[in-house]
Amino acid sequence: MIDIDDVFAGKADLRREGKQHDWRAGTFTAAALQQMRFPEAKYAVPGLIPEGLTILAGRPKLGKSWMAFEIAAAISANRICLGSYEPEQGDVLYAAMEDNPRRLQRRLDKILPALNGAWPDRLTLTTSWRRLDKGGVDDIAEWARNAGNPRLVILDTLAGVKPIRTQQGYELDYAALEGLHRLANDIGMAIVVLHHTRKMEAEDPLDTVSGTLGLAGCADTIMVIARNSQGTTLYIRGRDVEEAEHALTFDKASCRWAIVGAAAEVHRSEQRGAILAALESSDEPMGPQDIAAATRQPVTNIKFLLHKMMEAGEVEKEARGRYLHPRKRKPQTPANLANSLTLDREGPETKDINTKVSEVARLAPLAEQPEFGGLS
Repeated sequence: MIDIDDVFAGKADLRREGKQHDWRAGTFTAAALQQMRFPEAKYAVPGLIPEGLTILAGRPKLGKSWMAFEIAAAISANRICLGSYEPEQGDVLYAAMEDNPRRLQRRLDKILPALNGAWPDRLTLTTSWRRLDKGGVDDIAEWARNAGNPRLVILDTLAGVKPIRTQQGYELDYAALEGLHRLANDIGMAIVVLHHTRKMEAEDPLDTVSGTLGLAGCADTIMVIARNSQGTTLYIRGRDVEEAEHALTFDKASCRWAIVGAAAEVHRSEQRGAILAALESSDEPMGPQDIAAATRQPVTNIKFLLHKMMEAGEVEKEARGRYLHPRKRKPQTPANLANSLTLDREGPETKDINTKVSEVARLAPLAEQPEFGGLS
């Protein structure tokens, strides 16, 4: 890891001596790179937040600050966060520009109720910070110099520290975070900046981050909290982390987030449960449109899941396009068998319906005879 004092002292020496920049100083050959040995990347939260610059984005009042506070408390107090993640203990700086000391106290009281009043002295809090182009980056560097083991800096939010510009563009957004990015990577610590997402939805979660792509382009890692009809997810993409989409739950009593698994698997399980509940509560078989309306899920998702659930034996098909819960299956009788044959035909076999119905009617009297065995 590069020493913080060496990083800034070296740059200051160059400025003092008025040396010309030499492009060769920062170059190396591929052969030399092959022989270099680097320490493993450090993580503020294992597998989620690596060293470098991270943007944590989400809609206003969705719980970004609660998540950031939980992570800060976990690192500074040697606790678990997000359900089961165990970060390495260290020093944390949290700049909460949208809060006041009373609100910060209330939040910590929710997150750290079990420490018997011994809140961590390795967590430094403030409700103000200079803008990044007005000394804010230097102030973070100064804090890191004096901290025993600087692990994490949280800036809540970007709007409170971003340089004030009259114009907007990719280059300006990139330049706004460039100093933070360089500092985080030079020191080898994580800096997390909280930010908002746009109102407009997008296929790529990165496109929902408010502002130009210059912000996402400068950051090493992007985390997006999003909520829809399927639940809440945490999407992650970065240079040192695997792209992932986690399912989240929020406990209102403790105000703590938890990652409960891969979003696709968790939400699919939740959707299947909703489908079964709708079918069980219905007195009649339901079609995909009815189930979609009852569960508030897209009908395309319902059709896909019904097919999978049929294969797994979780639901039964009563007639063409009509499904029911297995516990709702009625005992088979000649009358409803004839009805099933009438409704569940499709394609070329449709012309044989009348013949098959007539055959069922002919066999109906036999069903009452014990030696026949019945049709039920």
